[in-house]
Amino acid sequence: MLILRIAFRNLGRNRRRTIITVLSVAFGVWLAVTFTGAGDYVYTNMLNAGARMGFGHTTIQPFGYQAAPSLDRRLDNVASLRNRALEAEGVQDAVARITGQAMWATASKSVAGAFFAVDPRHEHPGLNIFLRALVQGEPLKPGDRRGVLIGKVMAEKLDLRLGKRLVMTLVDVDGEIVSDVVKVRGVFETGVDDVDGSIAVLPIDTVRKVLGYEADEATLIAIFLSDHRKAAELQDRWRDDWAGSRAEILTWRETQAELASIVTLDRGMNYLFQVLVGVLIGAGVLNTVLMSVLERRREFGVMMAVGVTPGQLFRMVTAESLFLGVLGLSVGAVICVPWFVYMNRIGIDFSSAYGGDVEAAGIVIDPLLKLIIFPENVAIIAFGVMAITIAAGLYPAWQAGRAPPVESIKAI
Repeated sequence: MLILRIAFRNLGRNRRRTIITVLSVAFGVWLAVTFTGAGDYVYTNMLNAGARMGFGHTTIQPFGYQAAPSLDRRLDNVASLRNRALEAEGVQDAVARITGQAMWATASKSVAGAFFAVDPRHEHPGLNIFLRALVQGEPLKPGDRRGVLIGKVMAEKLDLRLGKRLVMTLVDVDGEIVSDVVKVRGVFETGVDDVDGSIAVLPIDTVRKVLGYEADEATLIAIFLSDHRKAAELQDRWRDDWAGSRAEILTWRETQAELASIVTLDRGMNYLFQVLVGVLIGAGVLNTVLMSVLERRREFGVMMAVGVTPGQLFRMVTAESLFLGVLGLSVGAVICVPWFVYMNRIGIDFSSAYGGDVEAAGIVIDPLLKLIIFPENVAIIAFGVMAITIAAGLYPAWQAGRAPPVESIKAI
């Protein structure tokens, strides 16, 4: 305890240098919190938006469907599978869907695209990005067998308005080309032209009838989690249970590989930046503690001459760097709390800087930047700052006790 008290008092010998070092550590903490919080917010938003595009955070689908999507591959007894998914820990919702390719046509024009067949009883804007993006009309209603929602770009290409008829052409489970007529009930605008120009949303019962599906069949069950990071855990928990069945469990990393690659690359750059911030923090602490040690070599010689061991000197100087880390982390927390509250609730709008919608892997990036931060990342930042400051003090601490007492006393 005496060593700790002496170490703490030593920080007051050169207060200006100590204050500068503490503020540099605090600034590093602020940078780490800001970049980690921004990353957590952006990645979470992108992954949740990707999940609402159709496949969820975790997907139950037939074996081989991901590699070769085909409408003759389908799940049966989907109501039971959905109920089982809803009972799992961390699952917010689950919905059955049919996805596939289609040709959309009016009397004079046609476009190739895809469709999502959904159950209007279970879908809502929180699960379906197309419902959230409706700009005209209304969502599909239960019992509406003739409704369709189309993108704004498709509506312009085919010159369609609400109530107009649209012919869809599909390939059924037997490989036969089949067609049906639907009416436009709503128009959505996601901000991604490729999506708005090719995708339509249909009632699942209508598509089942056209394709020749049974009443309890679908191509996938999209599972939505309260925390997208738990997708792999859910997959591991269910993989053994369903081994040998005709269904497989995939996470967003597999169903949205392009988006996963973007997130992984961006997160890696974020980590690299934070490593550089850590190096700067460590360099600042090392400079402060090493300068302090070099200025006190004669003092250390006297201390060793009266019985203080090199190990005690090592611990004292290490404690000084530890206190610098604690003070820097504390000041950083004081700075970060109001900043984080502001950024979490209000944020900064970059829409004017972007000059339009910015998309990645078919997902529109929110121009409003906010901060969220997962608890484990807070712990990692705190542990990282303390580890860096302690590590930075090891070399000066070793230098403090390595010179013989007589030489240290002679040194001025």
